[in-house]
Amino acid sequence: MEDRLLRPRDAAVMLGLSESTLAKMRLSGGGPEYLKLGRSIRYTRKSIDAWVTARARRSTSDTGNHNLAVGR
Repeated sequence: MEDRLLRPRDAAVMLGLSESTLAKMRLSGGGPEYLKLGRSIRYTRKSIDAWVTARARRSTSDTGNHNLAVGR
């Protein structure tokens, strides 16, 4: 069942967010990648995992811009 498409409510539960927050993130472009199938919104586990992984930080001063050259 790993490739099952998730409904917004299931994705929200996985992320510990409300469905409303997830909907707002879709509007702003700040949430996980999603699929639009007709009127339905679906998420893949892979896109949710990638979104979470991209937000990993090691400290409060970590901006997440690891591709920037140091010392320039």
